Amino acid sequence: MVIIAFSEKTSKILPRIACRRFRHCAPIIPVGKNMIMYQFSAPGQITQIDINMHGIRRLRAAGWHFVYVPCDAPAKFENESALSCVDLSKRALRIHAPWLLTPDGLYKHLQK
Repeated sequence: MVIIAFSEKTSKILPRIACRRFRHCAPIIPVGKNMIMYQFSAPGQITQIDINMHGIRRLRAAGWHFVYVPCDAPAKFENESALSCVDLSKRALRIHAPWLLTPDGLYKHLQK
């Protein structure tokens, strides 16, 4: 199972201009009893954050939305060549759709 977290808030300027509703996304991969959130900071910088169900509830209370996808993540998807948070999430889901460029577009694609 892969969880994709979507947020309406970001500190980056370009997503504030280009994206409508959701401006950031992050894949969450279960590892044992806990989970790891892969946070895209900049090209070449991916931060791994340990998170549990309590952390997910706190993020949900802060306005984050979650989409649960019943698939397994590839073993090494968090390589340093991801160009955006959407690119990182698409690699976690094994989606090869070049037209999905914004978190809002990815959210609509996953809701289908």
